[in-house]
Amino acid sequence: MPESLPPELARLRGSIDNFDAALIHILAERFKATRQVGALKAELGLPASDPGREARQVARLRDLAHESDLDPVFAEKFLAFIVDEVIRHHEEIAGQQPLS
Repeated sequence: MPESLPPELARLRGSIDNFDAALIHILAERFKATRQVGALKAELGLPASDPGREARQVARLRDLAHESDLDPVFAEKFLAFIVDEVIRHHEEIAGQQPLS
């Protein structure tokens, strides 16, 4: 880190780095849970995608974003990115299940 960096900027960047690390750890835990959901869905013969749940989640997270002073459009885009990856995982898991 350059010595000329103002202490306040260094402090803020350190906080951002900590938030980034926390986000990565939280996402890892979320994907562990969604992989378990994918395995259960595959076992039960359920589809990888659940549009009704996804719509409810979008509405819930938009509300949470609004309450948290975060752009709800950004929150929805972020969730869509995550859901797309979850569905991909679920499809992969379903393809790995032995046929009955």
